[in-house]
Amino acid sequence: MGEAKRRKESNGDQYGKEPYILPWVPLTAKQAEQFVQLTTRGAWAGIVALIVVWITIVFIAPSLGWLDPPT
Repeated sequence: MGEAKRRKESNGDQYGKEPYILPWVPLTAKQAEQFVQLTTRGAWAGIVALIVVWITIVFIAPSLGWLDPPT
């Protein structure tokens, strides 16, 4: 326990807190990882939405007569 007490005394109020990635960027490594996970999930949602729209336009709309060219 002596080592933990020494570290607590030397670090002061920063003891137990995650350090920032860079001193001028108020983001911890855990927050950066959460941001990457969120944006990755959003990118996959966008890809799935794009595929659904493409299938609708290419296959479903013509079969329903929505995109027939004017004659």
